[in-house]
Amino acid sequence: MTAGERQQRTEAADTLARAAYADLGGPDVGVALVAVGGYGRGELAPHSDLDLVLVHEVELGELGERLWYPLWDAGHKLDHSVRTPEQMTAMAAEDLKVALGLLDARHVAGDPNLTLRLRSQLLTTWRRDARERLPELRALVRQRHELLGELAHVSVPDLKEAEGGLRDAGVLKALVATWLVDVPHADLERCRLQLLDVRDVVQGWAGRATDRIAPEVWEPLGEAMGWDDPQRQVRELGRRVTHLSRLTWRRAEGTLEAPSRVRRPQLDPLAPGIAMSKGEVVLTNEATPDRSPGLLLEAAALAAEHDAHLAPPTAARLVRDCPPLPEPWPTSARQNLVRLLASGRSLLAVWETLEETGALARILPEWERIRLLPHASAIHRFTVDRHVVETCIEASGLIRTVSRPDVLLVAALLHDIGKGGLTEHSIAGEPLAAAIATRMGFEPEAVELIARLVRWHLLLAETATTRDPDDPATIETVTARLVTAETAELLLALTEADARAASPKAWTTWRSGLIRTLGDRVLATLGPGPTPDSPVAPVLEVPQEVVRGGTVLHVEEHDDGVRVTALAPDRIGLLSDLAATFAFLKAPVRGARAWAQDTVAVSVWEVADPYLDASVLRQRFEAISEGRVDAHARLQRQLADTLAPSVAVRPEASREATVVEVRTADRPGVLYGVLQAVAALGLTVRSAHVDTVGPQAVDVFYLQEADAGALSDTRAARAAHAIRAALGG
Repeated sequence: MTAGERQQRTEAADTLARAAYADLGGPDVGVALVAVGGYGRGELAPHSDLDLVLVHEVELGELGERLWYPLWDAGHKLDHSVRTPEQMTAMAAEDLKVALGLLDARHVAGDPNLTLRLRSQLLTTWRRDARERLPELRALVRQRHELLGELAHVSVPDLKEAEGGLRDAGVLKALVATWLVDVPHADLERCRLQLLDVRDVVQGWAGRATDRIAPEVWEPLGEAMGWDDPQRQVRELGRRVTHLSRLTWRRAEGTLEAPSRVRRPQLDPLAPGIAMSKGEVVLTNEATPDRSPGLLLEAAALAAEHDAHLAPPTAARLVRDCPPLPEPWPTSARQNLVRLLASGRSLLAVWETLEETGALARILPEWERIRLLPHASAIHRFTVDRHVVETCIEASGLIRTVSRPDVLLVAALLHDIGKGGLTEHSIAGEPLAAAIATRMGFEPEAVELIARLVRWHLLLAETATTRDPDDPATIETVTARLVTAETAELLLALTEADARAASPKAWTTWRSGLIRTLGDRVLATLGPGPTPDSPVAPVLEVPQEVVRGGTVLHVEEHDDGVRVTALAPDRIGLLSDLAATFAFLKAPVRGARAWAQDTVAVSVWEVADPYLDASVLRQRFEAISEGRVDAHARLQRQLADTLAPSVAVRPEASREATVVEVRTADRPGVLYGVLQAVAALGLTVRSAHVDTVGPQAVDVFYLQEADAGALSDTRAARAAHAIRAALGG
């Protein structure tokens, strides 16, 4: 099936329609027979209807009734109507679907000038009203996508109506007709024509009008098209159209939001060398990709976190110019990957751009083994690669439930990486996951955790639905494989994310109840999860400046940032002032340790800002600590979080202090918000264990009363409540 055969079918239909019009004495002026829709485009499939409109400005007599009989007698199915030009214009204004079909109007018989005037009027109206009509069109497109899914990923794809199908290709042409946006025409047309070829084969094989590719059709489709892997070929086409569609709609929406008169694009800086422009993340003139191997991941993470597109030309340039990431990866690269995976639904568009531009092959070459791979299980609604991305999206909503969100998210990314071979995928995936996690720079303990999660990611689901959870042997079987409570905690979250991503049937109330019951019993058997110990306090030499009541801030290069060591006479609110200082300077704190050395407070801060200026740091700290800057007023508004913060009191963790564990989104001002709330209650921080794990701050504070005693239950509850309130929880 080729474009030539579609042209032949169109010409045959045209010949028949013209003959019918001529035989009935159709006039040459004032009446026109017009083809619309797929027939108007000259793209008749083997079982397509003929969409025809008889447009008239004069009386028709019997022509409007008798014209259709020869076409019916020839075996054609018709979608026909008789309208005046005014009625056509009115219908297009009232019904968006009609308007889209009429954009493809083509003259067949009668008065060509009438067809030309009608086409001109319809196009003029479409362009004039585009800003008002596109939001309605966008809503229709989204509704269709939600109903039918993506051509690239659903198990039984619809070539016409699914996302990335022929309907979307037509919508893109309609968007271009508005003159508001443009698309890569050659790329779109290549995909569209091949999808039309596929539809011709599918309809020819089925012997009827259908756009769905049933499982039994793939083999004859491959033979007819000469493709070794027809599923992959068709899904690649759908993925490309989807990518073009999403980019075009982003730009169309940006155009609708912007003033109608053209302005110079505004660049909103996001990080050194990276900015936002018209809803897309781009590079600035200051960017040095040839010296920045991690810039690709940073740009991708920022795009996802800001719910923006990573501009494809930017991604392509980064692929071309960035040197390969060293092995193991720098800490910042690993953190940016985790932040990308934790971005929720925004991950999908950025991940798609990484795939389409070849960037993903640079980051994760193993992805190719599962790319567009169909699932063998009918319970899955997506291909393997899309299921993995959906699992990451689901896992991003569960990071408050685990102490290692970075491990959870990377395990979600790699849990099916072993598919595509003959070995059972969880067994094949374990060594692959370990090698990838090692390359990413995870410490050995985290590598072991990720590998174990990949190996046993089906354990809870399979055991909960096939074994008796009340039988001690069931619990022993699971605990023997998981070993630690931390693994069980992570596996419970991964199991939920995996099931939710598969389909609604995989995470019903019944199934989730069974799995959670088993998980709770396993956790109870393995004991409470890990609590960071109070940091070991090295003894530092105290400078005379500190002895005299001053503050010392020492800045030194460390990893791909700096380490700041602060020494000052201990006082309530000192750590809060230091945290505010870093927040004001927009210096990301990766981790911090704090302890008391007699009457001196010592804190060490790991900051992801290699350009942090020591003199500026001191000036800002002094302004905050002396009250010349109202830190609370300036930083409080930055503390909103999409997920509720987790604040837990751990009474079993220490006899000398009250341990409070805080998990919340890592963002400017978080540490300040927590420490300011603690200081406002007159509490001292005996020691602190602060870490940024991917997108999440995981902070543990050992709190004492001013007289060095642990907090009472009432005071501990009040402290936890104050911290939640400070973080917007």
